Amino acid sequence: MAGFAAILASPKHPAGTAHKPQSARSAEAHAVQAAVAPQVNSSFVLVPKGRYEVGRRGNLENPLRIVQVDSFRIAVYETTNRQFAAFIKATGYVTDAERRHNAMVFYPGLPEFSWIRDSTAYWRWPNGINRGDISNRMDHPVTCISYRDVKAYCNWANVRLPTLEEWEIACRAGTHTDYFFGSADSRIGEYANIWHGHDHMKADHGDQYMYTAPVGSFKPNPWGLYDMYGNVFEFCIGKLSPSESPTVAHGRGGSWWCSKNSCHSFNSYSIGKVSVYASFSNQGFRAVKSVSYAAAK
Repeated sequence: MAGFAAILASPKHPAGTAHKPQSARSAEAHAVQAAVAPQVNSSFVLVPKGRYEVGRRGNLENPLRIVQVDSFRIAVYETTNRQFAAFIKATGYVTDAERRHNAMVFYPGLPEFSWIRDSTAYWRWPNGINRGDISNRMDHPVTCISYRDVKAYCNWANVRLPTLEEWEIACRAGTHTDYFFGSADSRIGEYANIWHGHDHMKADHGDQYMYTAPVGSFKPNPWGLYDMYGNVFEFCIGKLSPSESPTVAHGRGGSWWCSKNSCHSFNSYSIGKVSVYASFSNQGFRAVKSVSYAAAK
């Protein structure tokens, strides 16, 4: 079965569609960017209410456009095993992978976009019991959790997931290129834990990590947010169309599995999809807090 990376909703080079002339778009985008003034505290970045550019020219699922959002605070880091463990200890919650025994894991040697079902895998043993637990990875992002599990955590922690648009606004950090560091992916290794091998037939330790890395191990984006690309796909709230099935969830940012030859979703515009019941070892999330107008001033 294919992982989150294999069922991206937005292709790397999608067909073209009609858009505003470049000059008009650039002028409007400059005005939008000029209004951005994020504020950072120890764990969240405040993104002010305003109009922001999202999407990509020619992308049918995520077309270039300007959106209006209210103020929100987004976590500097992906949610960690330590944070999720606190939720489990407080509530006794049992994850989908534990109940359904349906977690999907990866190990080197599998063909491209191939994953295996491991009935022993869940968030404490994200790659199965034969590949180690999280005891020495408490500051890594939690994985092998479903969209339903994440919603349960958010309800307990009084946070929520970002919308598809909020995630992209935070990821872009005022930029208008495919990557917040430019138009090409040549510097991706500075900012993201990804797969550097040509394929997945051999283990890749090119950046020291074959699977997840501790959150914040790579450079942040211009707004101080870490791991917006790579490490784990991050679940988001939202649908790509009103008719989309309620059993479909979306994630963004790519993961440790993604490479330049496969998936290539470590960018600011791609949107992945997966079942709300699925638990992959490259799925995680980042928390958001809504902000009242008075609190955001």
